[in-house]
Amino acid sequence: MTTPPFDDDVRRRFLQVAVPTIVSTLWRKGYRNTFLFGPRPLSATAVKFAGPAVTVRTIPVREDLVEAQTRGDRANLQAAAVDRVGAGEVLVVAMGGEDRTAFMGDIMTTHLKVKGVAGVVLDGGVSDAAAIAGIELPVFCLGTAATPVTSHRFVIDVDVPVGCAGVAVLPGDIVVGDGNGVVVIPAALAAEVAVAAADREELEEFVIGKVQAGAPLAGTYPPNEALLAEFEAWRARRG
Repeated sequence: MTTPPFDDDVRRRFLQVAVPTIVSTLWRKGYRNTFLFGPRPLSATAVKFAGPAVTVRTIPVREDLVEAQTRGDRANLQAAAVDRVGAGEVLVVAMGGEDRTAFMGDIMTTHLKVKGVAGVVLDGGVSDAAAIAGIELPVFCLGTAATPVTSHRFVIDVDVPVGCAGVAVLPGDIVVGDGNGVVVIPAALAAEVAVAAADREELEEFVIGKVQAGAPLAGTYPPNEALLAEFEAWRARRG
């Protein structure tokens, strides 16, 4: 299957719809495990993002691996991952739910912000969380820790399939976040899901308007055939 490009139009659609709408759209397509339970945004304002995943895999730390990296016999893949992720992309760090260690702090976060990275998602901790919360880069994590990543985890690979917060993430999958959380969309479905989710969001806007006007819930949500016909007419009038 050819993967459609993640262009500005697809990104714009994802940024205009809520994560629960995307999750429900994927659910109806048979994808039942796409929402990351656990990671939450550090900032109350920097929460919306959408972009292709650059993945980082970590494993439980082992002393000989750390020593080899310190000697220069093994590459520092934490640094390589930060260098690899580019503008508009999302850094996804699989840390096995380990919140006693930090993958990054405020200096690394600032660097990623300057590079134009779209967001960072970790099922682990960060350092300097209070400072990161003031940086306009969406960072979703499990909490704060003052210890470096090698206290409990070791970066073993970059740009490989990972499991983050119980969800499979492949390099290039589309990751979308907002105040509700984070969802992962298979890359090949991104353009299709973006259109379907935007359509669903428009329907829900119409339904909420009807409920606010006093319509009964029965027949309004879920919408019956009559209401769907009314919606299509309303949609046509809006152009």
